[in-house]
Amino acid sequence: MRSLLFVPADSERKLEKGLESGADILIVDLEDSVSAANKRAAREMAAAFIAGRDRASAPALYVRVNDLATGLTDDDLAAVIAARLRGVMLPKSGGIDDVRRLAVKLRVHEARAGIEDGATRIIPLVTETAAGVLNAATYATGEPRMEALTWGAEDLSAAIGAQATRDADGRLTDVFRLARATTILAASAAEVPAIDTVFPDFRDLDAFRRSCEEAVRDGFAGCMAIHPAQVPIINEVFSPSPEAIAEAEGIVAAFAAEGNPGVVAISGKMFDRPHLRRAENLLSRAGKSAGA
Repeated sequence: MRSLLFVPADSERKLEKGLESGADILIVDLEDSVSAANKRAAREMAAAFIAGRDRASAPALYVRVNDLATGLTDDDLAAVIAARLRGVMLPKSGGIDDVRRLAVKLRVHEARAGIEDGATRIIPLVTETAAGVLNAATYATGEPRMEALTWGAEDLSAAIGAQATRDADGRLTDVFRLARATTILAASAAEVPAIDTVFPDFRDLDAFRRSCEEAVRDGFAGCMAIHPAQVPIINEVFSPSPEAIAEAEGIVAAFAAEGNPGVVAISGKMFDRPHLRRAENLLSRAGKSAGA
């Protein structure tokens, strides 16, 4: 799960173009990119688009529904769950209780559609409200459907009255750095991947690449995109290099050869258990078994 591309549910052209983007996940959006007047038509288009796709083929298909407070979530789910999507993105999640509320709704819709219980996954957007940021620790208690955590800055800026999310140099300001860091920590505590937020200036690909490199450095496993041009950069940056994979495999092999001790020496350097966990995580992201 490296790249997650948003596509408006009411644009057939953009939906089809999204399939060719190379994204790991396509997020069919029923929320911000669809006007209130077009919600019903967007639901119908989303359902038809998803139903026409092989669920096992790439990209995996998620739907971003309208948040629980809008009163629109049930109509969104009723329209799309029977089409057998991979999962649902929940905006403005206020904590694990909101994820569990959504999980109950999904169970009902899955049962009505004859879909296996638990088949539909959930990715909550956890920082779009002040309460969401402050309740991020609750995700550590877990929910079996939760596949990852991600965050957003724009809705949070509106909620708290911030005039901007970034400074003159393009760096996130303090509140939004806190939201970003909180997402990484909450995802780690919940033992799910952390996905970085969108980068609004899709024309500045150099700045976007730097942002992705910083995200990998800090522990994010992937990034959301708002334009297909961003997807190749995400896939490249969030894919471990052959050199990094080889180093990780060497660390795992050294620990295994020594009977998994607390510390091993490799080429004159000491590696301890945190290095082993980091190597195992990298191999997992690369789609390789740590024991292979």
